[in-house]
Amino acid sequence: MKTMAYFKHALIGFAAAAAVFGAGAVSAVAQPGSGKTAQQCFFITQWQGWSAPAPDEILLKVNLHDIYRVDLSAPSPMLQSPGVHLVNRVEGGSDDVCLPIDLQLDVADGHGYREPLIARSLTKLTPDEVAAIPPKYMP
Repeated sequence: MKTMAYFKHALIGFAAAAAVFGAGAVSAVAQPGSGKTAQQCFFITQWQGWSAPAPDEILLKVNLHDIYRVDLSAPSPMLQSPGVHLVNRVEGGSDDVCLPIDLQLDVADGHGYREPLIARSLTKLTPDEVAAIPPKYMP
């Protein structure tokens, strides 16, 4: 009987520890007053400009002051060619962008050639990161 009671107390202690650890993990994701949310989204209609400081990186200007960095799965030298356009296809009826998969990007040259781009990551830049962007790469 003592063995059964021991296991019961051990199980309760383990459950309590898991609950405390779990609560700590949740609070680490989004702490009130931190200014960070778990997911920061924007609508395609808020996208106002873009630049490509590298063949595998795109900067998107959203609203007036937000800049998002899109890291691509493969470089596209065409991104840095003069006169190209960045095109996003809205598929599935949703025009919000929260994850890299929400961007269906192509780079087009205006002469009928389009190259698909695959977004690997989407990151909203902090004000300090935006301030560090050289003026020639500011979208």
